[in-house]
Amino acid sequence: MTHEKPAFRTIAIVAAALFAIGTPLVQFLTGTMPVGDSELVRDGDTTLEAAGYAFSIWSLIYAGLIGYAVYQALPATKETPGLKMLGWPSVIAMAGCGLWLIAMMYDAKVATVAIIVISAIAVVVPLAKRYPVQHRIEFWLVAAPLSLLAGWLTIASAINALTVLTGMGVITEASAPTWATAGIVLVVANGVGVTLASKNWVYPLPIAWGLVAVWVAEQSDRPMVALLAVAGGAVVAGAAIWVGTHRQILLPLPRQQ
Repeated sequence: MTHEKPAFRTIAIVAAALFAIGTPLVQFLTGTMPVGDSELVRDGDTTLEAAGYAFSIWSLIYAGLIGYAVYQALPATKETPGLKMLGWPSVIAMAGCGLWLIAMMYDAKVATVAIIVISAIAVVVPLAKRYPVQHRIEFWLVAAPLSLLAGWLTIASAINALTVLTGMGVITEASAPTWATAGIVLVVANGVGVTLASKNWVYPLPIAWGLVAVWVAEQSDRPMVALLAVAGGAVVAGAAIWVGTHRQILLPLPRQQ
């Protein structure tokens, strides 16, 4: 027995995806202050920093969100347990992506942390369960793009929070290595825990990507932090490989009748 998707949720997902993708486009076209040159970054990137190339992952994430929004809006796409589980959380997370850029534009430091953490929690918590995929198309157009978004928001939340705390003077030069270590350990623990609990090999990939980018950025000035980051990236990537090679991945489950 199939069920129709809630029309309001379908519209909300499309609107949130357009907002997430459209906000940086509008900022680019209007010459709004780019993220890399913001006061927030200049003031607080001395505790934990990722190399600039890491943010190119947004191109892949945005492409995935477009596919997700279009797929779930198609009349032929019926309601599934996975869409029901992730529909509204994805609205919160995608809307948060756009709101974060606006907060960044106005240098609203605390707001950026609140927005990105809420967005991450909204999509990571439901993904911590095994996603009930009904078929492979749903895996690639729903589970995979939202897992990529969730993974990136996980590591970005830690970097954002540490950057803001450094800029506010909470983290000093003396305590920065301790905070950086704690941030990396927390990200790795969360990444491995969610990966193993959800049998999800996509979620940890952007986390590993981000940790390697931290290694690239930090190896000259903070080699111990860099070493910990690349080791953490290897652990998270190892969890992804272990889940995949043991076939404990997001595979289609029997259709619910």
